[in-house]
Amino acid sequence: MAEGDQQSGKGTVDRSEGFGERLLGVLLDRAHEMPPQLIAPLIAEEVARVGGRDISVLLQDYAQLLLVPLPGRGLTVGAPEPIGDSHAGAAFLYATTVEVPQADGVRMYLPLLDGSDQVGVLALSLGTVDDDDRRLLRRLAGLIADMLVTKHSYTDQFFLARRREPMSVAAEIQWSLLPPLAMSVPQVAVAGILEPAYNVAGDSFDYALNDDILHVAVVDAMGHGLNAATMATVAVGAYRHSRRAGIGLSEIYAFMDRAIAEQFGPEHFVTAQMMRLNLATGHLQWVNAGHPAPLLIRNHQVLRRLDGPTTLPVGFGGEKPQVSKLMLQRGDRVLCFTDGLIEEHEAGEEEFGEDQLIHWVNRIEQTEEGVRAVVRSLSHTLKQERGGSTSDDATLFLIEWRGGAADHLAVLE
Repeated sequence: MAEGDQQSGKGTVDRSEGFGERLLGVLLDRAHEMPPQLIAPLIAEEVARVGGRDISVLLQDYAQLLLVPLPGRGLTVGAPEPIGDSHAGAAFLYATTVEVPQADGVRMYLPLLDGSDQVGVLALSLGTVDDDDRRLLRRLAGLIADMLVTKHSYTDQFFLARRREPMSVAAEIQWSLLPPLAMSVPQVAVAGILEPAYNVAGDSFDYALNDDILHVAVVDAMGHGLNAATMATVAVGAYRHSRRAGIGLSEIYAFMDRAIAEQFGPEHFVTAQMMRLNLATGHLQWVNAGHPAPLLIRNHQVLRRLDGPTTLPVGFGGEKPQVSKLMLQRGDRVLCFTDGLIEEHEAGEEEFGEDQLIHWVNRIEQTEEGVRAVVRSLSHTLKQERGGSTSDDATLFLIEWRGGAADHLAVLE
């Protein structure tokens, strides 16, 4: 064979369309113009092509307690599944396929992952399951998750399915402002939760992963209701604007401070925590503007508070803040929280307090895997320990630094 023919042969690939490509390709080809109400029947038809039946799409409710069925033609709509105690919940929390043998086959629960954020779970039954089925259904679930996230932007259907009780206007604003509640890449994972889910007002958080730098902010606007939500919206908007301008943490604080002062006057403020984490080195920097000090967790135990210089809350015209610094070890976690988590108390009784928080962090870190499971379990447990009610917003945001690299994900094997 001539050298030119050999080189030509090396570049030859089989471009014929197989069963799997046709199945996934139909979803991709039709997704661009697919009205939201037709997603359910298309999903049902696609899964039926591989022999699936009793198909359900389960979405996380806003309180992170239940997986609720998405209604739609061709889908089975049953009772909600508890996230903390069900096969569907295990698939959701740990981003893994769960298979449950049944008399007439296997019930499968596949996590719906948009990037690494768990959107929900695809549930279906098959007579038999082999590795080809598993691979195809896993990829199909990924495409379904992407479609749900894309279509979510211009329909209320998914929002209404996830809502289990009336939501305040302030909470509507806050939920529209939030990034995905969780993110996981090889070097870092984050997860956050807000309480009360249907009435949150002044608490919010934001993050962005830009190259090897993770940017994080947690804010708590004074007051309650719509005024607090409006202040939090301005604070997060100012944070995003200044972060994207590429300025340092001290300058970000100053920009947010001016934005709140100019918009709301000298009697209003927002406490804030702004952080930057270098994913290559584990170098953490933060500025604390009147916020509770974060907790450093190592080997599943709270090692210490990340105390450091603080400045006045955003809006009070504080001096240029000093940036605190710390080198994390691989596997370290940093827990940020708002004061509503530790200041809750019955009239005339002591506050819940940071010692109680640390006690429960240590316990839950031993029993739960992954930042999303930890932050969800911690939030719900703390609420129960505080008497089951929250008079102020209570927010948790957990960061885990893993180190390493992700370049291998961009290389075809």
